[in-house]
Amino acid sequence: MNINFFTNQLLRWYPSNRRELPWRNTEDPYIIWLSEIILQQTRVAQGLPYFRNFLEKFPTVHALAEAPEQDVLRCWQGLGYYSRARNLHACAKFIVAHYDGRFPTTYKGLLSLKGVGPYTAAAIASFAFKEQVAVVDGNVFRVLSRFFGIEDDIGSSTGKKVFDKLANQLIPASSPDTYNQAIMEFGALQCVPKHPDCGICPLQSGCFASAKGLVGGLPVKAGKTKTRKRYFRYYYIRCGTDVVVNHRQGNDIWKGLVDFPLEEYNQDPVGQQEESSLLRELQAFTPVVTFPEAKPYKHILSHQVLMASFVKIDISTSLRNRLKTWAEAWGYLLVDGGELESLGKPILIVKYLIDQK
Repeated sequence: MNINFFTNQLLRWYPSNRRELPWRNTEDPYIIWLSEIILQQTRVAQGLPYFRNFLEKFPTVHALAEAPEQDVLRCWQGLGYYSRARNLHACAKFIVAHYDGRFPTTYKGLLSLKGVGPYTAAAIASFAFKEQVAVVDGNVFRVLSRFFGIEDDIGSSTGKKVFDKLANQLIPASSPDTYNQAIMEFGALQCVPKHPDCGICPLQSGCFASAKGLVGGLPVKAGKTKTRKRYFRYYYIRCGTDVVVNHRQGNDIWKGLVDFPLEEYNQDPVGQQEESSLLRELQAFTPVVTFPEAKPYKHILSHQVLMASFVKIDISTSLRNRLKTWAEAWGYLLVDGGELESLGKPILIVKYLIDQK
């Protein structure tokens, strides 16, 4: 096994090829933690402005812990996977309440924090506290599987154990932080998922996948989760500058955010106006109703595809009090348009509101 060659080549490659990113060259565990949570399931180019905005609004873990949840969700708006934002907020509160705002200094201690899994704990432990513990993310899986010829399924518990064991054999005690940064950066920039330029790769001479023509087949990931399609019909109910909104609860997507009253269908609801109980209720307000003419908005989540159409409902301002009573009876809220702007909303709703301007 070419362990020394592998590690040494990565450490040589990294200094002249690394990207300059604001969470590097710091040992502040708060900054490292914030960057790692934001970059989960998110490309660096997309996550960078969010990171800067978060750090500006919440420069310390105390500031984040003291912020209202809606402020945190509003800053997260557009990143998706909103449970990350809620866990981020809960974790900050826990650190302040139980550790006086100081992060645990070991991998094991960091794992006890809400929303901090093995990868994030390893990143903080190695980058902030120089603990010899390996990070294993998608980039690391790819580099290790190709170079060492590992064909275990990266989605299986057995496969994860194989990669974890190897990764921790490779990490040098003298520079665990630099090595972890190097292997992740190498996977992001050089050993990319599709069509890597193996001709300029410093690891090619020892790479199993390159020698065997298996670059495109590694790493192995079986059992891909099926995607389901959902059809939403939203009701954009306006009364002057006020809008009826729905504060999402339960265990469905976008918990804690606000959207509009909606009805969900098993298929495209075009032409099914007569089946709408919401619309029948709203007829009592003699509204001006505008049904969608354009194609539905398509929004893709990790395991769901949402097809959303919007029905615009305009109601006279003279009926505002009646509408407020009706909304509250249905579990909705009547808010001013300015307040709606400050609330955390799914990006799907944001796109629709932008189109209405």
